[in-house]
Amino acid sequence: MSIRDTLKDIVDNVEGALAAMIMAYDGIAIDEIAVPLSGFDLQSLSVEYATVLKEIKRAAELVKAGAMEEVSITTNQTRVALRVLNEDLFTVLIMTRDGNFGKGRYLLRLKGYDLARELA
Repeated sequence: MSIRDTLKDIVDNVEGALAAMIMAYDGIAIDEIAVPLSGFDLQSLSVEYATVLKEIKRAAELVKAGAMEEVSITTNQTRVALRVLNEDLFTVLIMTRDGNFGKGRYLLRLKGYDLARELA
């Protein structure tokens, strides 16, 4: 399955999913799938969250808490799950606040192995 197909599979199978993407820590999206008319500026969101994730990764390493695996961000409108794929890339799932967040996290973890292998 291609990277794009895997991202589409995640979005299609998670209730409330708005977008899924693969990002680099510099804020550049490698690939993305979004629900039509999701209303999100994915470019801005990806750059801002990449910056935050880079700082969280650095802080975890600094305090020797171990390698970062996953970060969740919840706002009054959305839930975002970010999962590390490798040293350079991570996946992002953006959902509505009332979407199936548990299933979204599960699919990011499950499909993350395929994505990491595909990107290697």
